Amino acid sequence: MTLNDLVSFRPTPPTLTSEPDRVGIAGLPLNLVATTSTQTLHGELFDFAVAVRFVPHHFDWSYGDGGGSTTRTGGTTWAHNGDAQFTPTGTSHTYSERGTYRATVTVSYAPSVNFGDGRWRPVAGYVTATSSAQSIRILEAHTALVAHTCTEDPSGPGC
Repeated sequence: MTLNDLVSFRPTPPTLTSEPDRVGIAGLPLNLVATTSTQTLHGELFDFAVAVRFVPHHFDWSYGDGGGSTTRTGGTTWAHNGDAQFTPTGTSHTYSERGTYRATVTVSYAPSVNFGDGRWRPVAGYVTATSSAQSIRILEAHTALVAHTCTEDPSGPGC
């Protein structure tokens, strides 16, 4: 059994989301989360009924700025981790320049087959599925400490 034998079985691509929602600040982490799960598809192979299982193995991230990374998980949200916004995570990325970037994630699934006898047989290699590109807008933020608010001093810095 080879990957070529499984060409008619394709896992559903992952869903890619980001925190904050598709908008980030240059120099601060943007959290990316890929949502997928183990998938089992049913069909025929070699004239036999078969179940093909795809288990997420690793995630290849492309950030759209020339950077990328590989992780073993799709990540989780800041709220799920109990983290404040802009906390670095295992799947976050820090963009250095403002602009609009197209991020994607490709999941490599480890396939196995079952011909109805209860035994899952691994198939060598990985089957991949890539998310839709998510357009991410990175903005700049400038702050300054001042002695008075603009109401108190309308001619102050930034007013």
